[in-house]
Amino acid sequence: MTADPALLRPRDSDALRAEIRRLAGATGVPVFFGGEVQTDTLLLSEFCGIRTNGLRGLSVRRASGLGGQVLDSRRPAAVTDYRSALSITHHYDGPVLGEGIRSVLAVPVVVEDRSRAVLYAAMRGPDPIGGRTAEALLQAGRRLASEIMIRDEVDRRLRLLDAAAPSPAAGGALAEEIRAVQAELHTLADGYADTQLSTALRGIGDKLARALSGPAAPEAPRLARREIDVLVQVALGCSNQETAQRLSLGPETVKSYLRSAMHKLDARSRHEAVVAARRFGLIP
Repeated sequence: MTADPALLRPRDSDALRAEIRRLAGATGVPVFFGGEVQTDTLLLSEFCGIRTNGLRGLSVRRASGLGGQVLDSRRPAAVTDYRSALSITHHYDGPVLGEGIRSVLAVPVVVEDRSRAVLYAAMRGPDPIGGRTAEALLQAGRRLASEIMIRDEVDRRLRLLDAAAPSPAAGGALAEEIRAVQAELHTLADGYADTQLSTALRGIGDKLARALSGPAAPEAPRLARREIDVLVQVALGCSNQETAQRLSLGPETVKSYLRSAMHKLDARSRHEAVVAARRFGLIP
C-alpha cells in the first residue's frame, strides 16, 4: 500500500512563503506578495510588508488586473503607476490602491506551460522596480517552478504505483520503485547549487522513504549523507562504477563511503550493509 501523497508533499504555499521572505531580506523593496493558481484563479495568500487586509485572500481572475494578465500570458509584466496604467484592467484598484501601491512587477511560476503561482514586488512610490530586484524575482520564480515540477513528478509516480500495485504480490516491485524515486531525488538535489531547493528535494525523497521503512531506529548508527546515498544505490543493485556515475563521484570515493558505512553497520559485505541499513530504517 502506498502512502497518502498529501502526507508526502509539502504545501506549495510554504515554498512560496519562503521565497517571499528570502526576497524581502535580500532587497530593499517594501512589499512582496503572491499566491497559487487554483482552477484558473490566482488566490493571494502570502504577504510581506503590507499594511492593510485588502489584498488578503483576494481572488484574481484570468486576464484581470496585472496578476491575471501574467497568469494568462505566462510572462512577467510591470506597471509604474497602477492607477493610470492602460495595459491592465482595473478590477482590483480598491485593494491595490488602498495599500498605497503604485509600481508593481508580477512574475509567473510556470510549470509545463501552465502558470502555477504568481509573485509580486511592489513600491508605494512611482519609481519602477529595479533590475536587481527584477532578476531576484525571476530567479525565485524559476526556483519555485523547479520545486513544484519535482513535487508533481513524485505525485505522478505515486499514482502510478497505486495503479500498478493492486495486490500484496506487487509489494516488492512497489518498494523498489519507491527506493528508485528517493535515489533520483537525492541525485537531483545534488545537482542544484541553490541550498534551499536542494534541501527541499532531499526532504521529499526522505519522506517518501520513511513512508516505506518508517523512522530510523533510536539505536541506529549515524551515517553521513553520502554514505546513505551510496547504500541507496547499492540497494538498487548498482555496482561501484554505476554508483559513482549516478552520484557524480569517483569510484574510489564510493568505495571509501561504502567501507565506512559497512564499518558503522558492523557488516562484512555490501549485502549485509544494505540489510542492516534497512533494519535500522536508514534506507527504504
